[in-house]
Amino acid sequence: MHRQNLFQLPDIIQMAVDLDADRLEVANAQYYGWALKNRAALMPTLAQIDETSRIVEEAQARLKGTLAIDYVVPDYYALRPKKCMGGWGRQFFNISPSGKILPCHAAETITGLEFESVRGDHSIAWIWQHSEAFNRYRGTAWMPEPCKSCEFREIDFGGCRCQAFALSGDAGNTDPACTLSPLHEQIFKQAATEAAAGDNRFIYRNFAGGTPETGGDHGA
Repeated sequence: MHRQNLFQLPDIIQMAVDLDADRLEVANAQYYGWALKNRAALMPTLAQIDETSRIVEEAQARLKGTLAIDYVVPDYYALRPKKCMGGWGRQFFNISPSGKILPCHAAETITGLEFESVRGDHSIAWIWQHSEAFNRYRGTAWMPEPCKSCEFREIDFGGCRCQAFALSGDAGNTDPACTLSPLHEQIFKQAATEAAAGDNRFIYRNFAGGTPETGGDHGA
């Protein structure tokens, strides 16, 4: 969900009911990769977040026992970071189409990390247990301050490494979604300003005529 489609949320909830779904995740866009490039067009306003929270809470009460709805406030409006993927290298791994084994689906956005492949010399078990990439941010020993001495360090594990890299340039920094990050106020004030500006233009991966910045007439 993002600024340009949140108005459709009541219809989405109703569609989930009509389809006899057991669970619906109202997942907000996370701002790295192309979503970061398009943050100005995607970032919801604070008023939208308040309205979204109201809609979800009403639906959760009304549909209790019929549809479970998972919803978390977008990182940029949160006070604490999420335990991304249950913590780096703690619960999940993904295998990419090229065969690389990743701690999360966006891990390759962190430049400088090398990820082992299922086509390589090591088993998946070895990669999970011993590879440098999986161990780099596993647990809490890698953490700098303020994470290192934070009472929540084994709850959120420092937040999202991909977001920390995208917003601070170093995946080893505290996720700026956390209010304890020295970058929190600056980055999230910028996001709120972008949301209020209401720019709905997208930057596209592919474009025909024009430039990558504008997307031409047929970007998709």
